[in-house]
Amino acid sequence: MWRLTLAIRASSARLLPWAALAAVSLITVKNLKKFCARGLDLSPTNELLIDESLIGWKEYEMEVVRDKNDNCIIVCSIENFDAMGIHTGDSITVAPAQTLTDKEYQIMRNASMAVLREIGVETGGSNVQFAVNPKNGRLIVIEMNPRVSRSSALASKATGFPIAKVAAKLAVGYTLDELMNDITGGRTPASFEPSIDYVVTKIPRFNFEKFAGANDRLTTQMKSVGEVMAIGRTQQESLQKALRGLEVGATGFDPKVSLDDPEALTKIRRELKDAGAERIWYIADAFRAGLSVDGVFNLTNIDRWFLVQIEELVRLEEKVAEVGINGLDADFLRHLKRKGFADARLAKLAGVREAEIRKLRDQFDLHPVYKRVDTCAAEFATDTAYMYSTYEDECESNPSVDRDKIMVLGGGPNRIGQGIEFDYCCVHASLALREDGYETIMVNCNPETVSTDYDTSDRLYFEPVTLEDVLGIVRIEKPKGVIVQYGGQTPLKLARALEDAGVPVIGTSPDAIDRAEDRERFQHAVDRLKLKQPANATVYRN
Repeated sequence: MWRLTLAIRASSARLLPWAALAAVSLITVKNLKKFCARGLDLSPTNELLIDESLIGWKEYEMEVVRDKNDNCIIVCSIENFDAMGIHTGDSITVAPAQTLTDKEYQIMRNASMAVLREIGVETGGSNVQFAVNPKNGRLIVIEMNPRVSRSSALASKATGFPIAKVAAKLAVGYTLDELMNDITGGRTPASFEPSIDYVVTKIPRFNFEKFAGANDRLTTQMKSVGEVMAIGRTQQESLQKALRGLEVGATGFDPKVSLDDPEALTKIRRELKDAGAERIWYIADAFRAGLSVDGVFNLTNIDRWFLVQIEELVRLEEKVAEVGINGLDADFLRHLKRKGFADARLAKLAGVREAEIRKLRDQFDLHPVYKRVDTCAAEFATDTAYMYSTYEDECESNPSVDRDKIMVLGGGPNRIGQGIEFDYCCVHASLALREDGYETIMVNCNPETVSTDYDTSDRLYFEPVTLEDVLGIVRIEKPKGVIVQYGGQTPLKLARALEDAGVPVIGTSPDAIDRAEDRERFQHAVDRLKLKQPANATVYRN
């Protein structure tokens, strides 16, 4: 008796849920024939691609740039948090790769460059993807994109290296050593591989709630509609920042199940085994329910190193809930903030309001500092203000004091009903303000947008668009005004809280926004103006 696991792809078609994986043994060859017959029916060329299945293997990506003289650089290595079997666009990814030894990285690096040479990519950027068997270290090249890809855009934002711009210049005959690095002000050439002294985490955004009856299990078909990126000094910090930047009602590792429910453990195991959009939160629930790192690994195939990071955060949450706000001294609170805990999450755990945690930080003079993304790990000076927050001692923001500043809040991750159209507005608002002589500050966390290009605004803060994060930037920059009207619902929801905190919200006032957004207030305004409107009412749940 033997068992063969295959991945079946219909030619010229995306992987289908039923055709993505067929587990076949000698006594079920009939099933293989059934899968193949259905795949052939859907293939416009009557062809199938049958591969060895790599489900459960670790997945990595290398972003490579090559010039006409065969100079090659690795812009960025990317590691998939989720194992093979989930589309890389639906997987949480981390840059740089966290679980590779230097020897493994160098093997992968050399293999990536060899692939470009063999395929014939004479100039430009390419994305090479690898699978690694965690049991024996076997390395396989699984895909190669000889072009700028979704991962290339992420790598550009993660490092500050403009892959598309450099690729365009290489195509017309330049070499890497002839091109200067914009971020370092020409102090380094483009042949200088980016050095990363921080960790970047990307988490996809899903909108399954908009599609009743849709299959919300993650497979080799991409189902996400957007993504959020966060930067931190550690993997834990960037992960927690990304979670709150998703705008799905989570301030961190909020629980998804009540452990008092007798079916809780069964549901947790099911969600870990058959991944959905919320598996990252169920992993935390698994540790709360008493599962071990090995137990979670056996259900998810996620590298134990990542699981240990999440388990430590869960244990810290338990300690905060135990000691309450009175147990949060300066050292412990600083430790928590360096781990990426949001004020809102700490408030929930301690049973207090978010404002009380913020007040406690003020008492301890505990505020975020801002580091620069400079492609060189601070080896050279940089004039480009591309920044992220962290809780350390030295602040690199160096805000100007002689110019009027306007801050524009972006729209966060794309989702159904809020997409690139709002980013277009943010970008043109920034450009118009720059033309009028203002120093512009952009705050956003979406790597798919133009607003998060480092040269769109004078100063870019790659941060979650939340009250805590925006107030931290306002404290440093002291802008003349903050514009909330161009980023969709994300910044609009912050308008009233920002005004209450003393932030100068310009343009459409928070009260005008509320009058238009609040159904009852809008209805009264229409009645006062004696205008016609459809009969309507607002119903509240007790």
